[in-house]
Amino acid sequence: MKILFLGDIMGRAGRRAVTERLKGLREAWKLDFVVVNSENATGGAGLTAAHARTILDAGADVITLGDHAFDQREMLTFCEQEQRIIRPLNYAKDAPGTGARVFSDARGRKILVTQALGQVFMKRPFDDPFSAVDAVLKRHPLGGAVQAALVDIHCEATSEKMGMGHWCDGRASIVVGTHTHVPTADAQILPKGTAFQSDAGMCGDYDSVIGMQKEEPMRRFITGMSKSRFTPAAGEATLSGLYVETDDRTGKATRVQMIREGGRLAQSTPSDLG
Repeated sequence: MKILFLGDIMGRAGRRAVTERLKGLREAWKLDFVVVNSENATGGAGLTAAHARTILDAGADVITLGDHAFDQREMLTFCEQEQRIIRPLNYAKDAPGTGARVFSDARGRKILVTQALGQVFMKRPFDDPFSAVDAVLKRHPLGGAVQAALVDIHCEATSEKMGMGHWCDGRASIVVGTHTHVPTADAQILPKGTAFQSDAGMCGDYDSVIGMQKEEPMRRFITGMSKSRFTPAAGEATLSGLYVETDDRTGKATRVQMIREGGRLAQSTPSDLG
């Protein structure tokens, strides 16, 4: 199976890049399944129903969220209506929507998608992500209930993300980090067959401070004072993410490749796919 995961969509620039390019990449790279983190797609904080529909129509099979999952209040009800949206597994016991679901690709192969929030340096004390993910993976074994499983681990600390990768090694096809908006250079297949990257980066304008126009973040760093709200940068976006091929029989990864397409960053795409 050929799976593409795209990191956090950041504002209008990220949405525009996904809507303009994803369908072409799906066709050129012969992708079977696409997951897109979209928790910052609306004004840099949360996701509206309209923007969710746009991203799904552009070629995403599943949308994952994050700690900003419900910043746009309409998502409280829309995630109950739209089953292709996955909110964090350990967000809150009474949170609407679901943190894990099994989907099918065009050939009927089953793919588990789940997401958990980290605890280290996060503003809220979320429930233990390791036990939450462990329970889901035990219910959906690779090579049995599902042909592939993807875990989006949404946290600040790379150490916590790497810990999740090793915790899931051999039990998930892909463990990929989101939240920090900076792609890490550690894409690899772990010893037991799980594709891993500490952070997929963002789909946004990298002439910025993690996707925001530079002036206000720099003012706060330099003076310690704020003058205005953060505003997403609006220049050409780089699509950042992770491309993985998996074995249908075992569910384990056979190939992994960092993706950086368009925009300012040095480009990285599967060389034999496009």
